Amino acid sequence: MTENLKLAARMEEHGLSQAELARKINTKVETLTGSPGCLTDRDIRRWLRGETRWPQDRIRLCAEEILEASSEELGFTPRRKRSTTAPPEDGPVHRRKFLTATGGTALSAIGPKGTRLGMSDVHRFQAQYEHILEEDWLIGGMRTVENRAAELALRIQSALSRGTTSTRVRKRLHCLASDALSSAAFAAIDAKSPKRARAHLDRAVTFAGLSGDSETQYHVWNHLAMTACQREDFSEGAAAAEVMKACSIARRDPLYASLGHMRNARALAKMNQRSDTLRALTTSEKAFARAEGKPRPPWLSFYDQSEVDGLAASIWFHLGDYGRAEAFFHRTLAGIRQDMVRNKALYSAHLALSQAYQGELELACATGTRAYELLPAGSGSKRTTDTLMNVRKVLVASGSRTSEVTEWIERSRQWS
Repeated sequence: MTENLKLAARMEEHGLSQAELARKINTKVETLTGSPGCLTDRDIRRWLRGETRWPQDRIRLCAEEILEASSEELGFTPRRKRSTTAPPEDGPVHRRKFLTATGGTALSAIGPKGTRLGMSDVHRFQAQYEHILEEDWLIGGMRTVENRAAELALRIQSALSRGTTSTRVRKRLHCLASDALSSAAFAAIDAKSPKRARAHLDRAVTFAGLSGDSETQYHVWNHLAMTACQREDFSEGAAAAEVMKACSIARRDPLYASLGHMRNARALAKMNQRSDTLRALTTSEKAFARAEGKPRPPWLSFYDQSEVDGLAASIWFHLGDYGRAEAFFHRTLAGIRQDMVRNKALYSAHLALSQAYQGELELACATGTRAYELLPAGSGSKRTTDTLMNVRKVLVASGSRTSEVTEWIERSRQWS
């Protein structure tokens, strides 16, 4: 076991004690993930003695930022993992399994200081970002998804700070860093943690601004609108939607305009502004009908006819038209993509709630059970489970004593 003299020298150069370095890394980790790190001076001593040769990804990357050096320049040695079978190269499920099995280390490999970054690096980071999107669509707001997205943004930032690029490549990487943080924010939104979501979006705004790209800036404002509504600041949600509509990409492409109007309609519905809500909803649906089927960024692929119907259903629900909401939720579930597992569970839960509000209690029980069974094991979609708990509240308030309802109330107690 060899002492890590490179790390010791770098710490001395920055005037950091073991405890100070641990504290700075913990602060960086909290900025990155929303939860404070748990590193101590004892961990730093293990690094210095060479006992820990390759710290955990997010900790190592934070150390790189603080000490202004790559992991190799800090004396760390990458682990070499030997696989007994080559991972299959076809299909998103196999790719997700590979990423999980390697603990996310496939999302790494940042070059040494002075590396020239090119389009191959952009494509590599883009592929990693799309893996994260696929995982989110499948399981929802787990902290592993959120942290992986935030870590990807940090890797991109580290690559940019150490490498040289053309203007085109730099702009693309700023777009990707912003998009990754927006995905981290969405995972936090799905987990109903708006404070963490806002922290990610505050960082995303900077990268979006640096990119100068209207679509990237629109992406951030889309999630800011959602986060504001989740905090029940509906006026801010409506204002964020107005910014979405004002983005140049929304003026050029009716699909972006449609989503902006839809976010506005949802915020207005929460503020009980019925006429303005219906005007915005109608405008959104008309804009969607004009949109052409051309290539768009992967994150926007969720916004298809089934999503338009699902968001419209939630608007009708908030306006108190539960029958029309139920009809739209049925249309959504009939057309939703098979890979959108979390969304299918979420909309099924909302369907159950609309049925419960109409007094269709046994039907709501059956639909609610289907919604819960759709969620993959360990899913972090608190939006879905909280909606099912709202179904439970309606059933309890009904006072029904039928066996189906009472059994469902008891069984669902464990789902929160």
